[in-house]
Amino acid sequence: MKTVLLIASACLLGLLSTTGASLPYPILPPLFAGGSANALTHFLGLPPKLLFGIALMINPLGLLIGSAMLGPVSDRFGRRRLLLITAIGAAVGHGLTAMALVAQSYPLFLLARFVTGLLEGNGSIMRAMLAERLTGGLRNHALSWLNGSFNLGWLVGPLLAGLTVGPGITLPFYIAAAALLLGAGLAALALEREPVGQGHAAQAGSWWAVARERHALTLLRHGPLRTLFTVHFAYACGVAAFYEFFPLWLVDVGRYDTCQIAFVNMGMCALMTFAALFAGRASALEPRRRASAQAALAAAAILAVGFGSLWVGLVGIVLFGLPHAYYNATLQGWSADQFAAHGQGAVMGLLSTTFCLANIVMALAGGVLTLVDTRLVLIVGGLLAAWAALALRQWSGRRLELTVEAK
Repeated sequence: MKTVLLIASACLLGLLSTTGASLPYPILPPLFAGGSANALTHFLGLPPKLLFGIALMINPLGLLIGSAMLGPVSDRFGRRRLLLITAIGAAVGHGLTAMALVAQSYPLFLLARFVTGLLEGNGSIMRAMLAERLTGGLRNHALSWLNGSFNLGWLVGPLLAGLTVGPGITLPFYIAAAALLLGAGLAALALEREPVGQGHAAQAGSWWAVARERHALTLLRHGPLRTLFTVHFAYACGVAAFYEFFPLWLVDVGRYDTCQIAFVNMGMCALMTFAALFAGRASALEPRRRASAQAALAAAAILAVGFGSLWVGLVGIVLFGLPHAYYNATLQGWSADQFAAHGQGAVMGLLSTTFCLANIVMALAGGVLTLVDTRLVLIVGGLLAAWAALALRQWSGRRLELTVEAK
């Protein structure tokens, strides 16, 4: 029973964390692009679309820092304690977000989204907790279920926003806060207290030293991992441009409201979740070559949105979920096999950190590009994903050539 509660608590908190992260995506575009002028959307007289881009960037920035720091800190201060603190703190962050919207305070809104992102970077704590307390096949299944919960949050968040924003723009955030508090309560009952400050982490110095010496970016000292970072960063920038700005494109091109944006996102995420059930199957094709084809299809979907009409773009948005699910499964599986000697946690952390960095970069760049045309962001994103597809194919080809020469 304790094992069931442990897994359920981790999966619930994982779901609620990404739900909170994705919640504003269908809410902000109509607010900044289609809403009436107010102190929030015209802060300091800046263009609303620029403010929109900054608002998108601030949560991934907090998520990036939290993802890098919270895991090592939990080594010293305990998984249960840090998990409960971060879950309750993220709930407070949602409440502050709602207060900022009521007060029309852009600085408070940024602060609330940053703090929420920082505390929602607790996925590394959940993974470490399951890896420590479970063994064998059950551990592998539990980690897979946790990853599925993270992905499902990207469907639930926009859907929750679309279904509950009608009575008031703050209601979705209050619901998310209440759900996180409920999840934290379940975790408090399910998780056993652990001894704190013992073992390897305690012998490694202060929490800051542990975080500084073991963060994922230290892997970039190795050439093949630098190549992986470069290629995946380009693809992730394409994905970030798509995720962050297709809702704004729907407002600009189709005059969609929050509910309509949420249902379009639901279609994409439903297809992506379904595809993930089969994406991990074995294949005879070299993994990087396979990932190259999948990245090319994702790039085509993004470019269809950037260049196409409303209906062509809608088809591109929904179909994007199919190659993207397969790309993630292919690249993560290959990376785990190829770079296992560097530590699976560090390698998976590098991929996660890369995606967070891409979200920050494209939120900033996209906020500027939208001043010209929202479609320009999507076109740039599609071209970056296409370059990643080409680079993966070339990387695979070089490896195959070396193998032939060695023989």
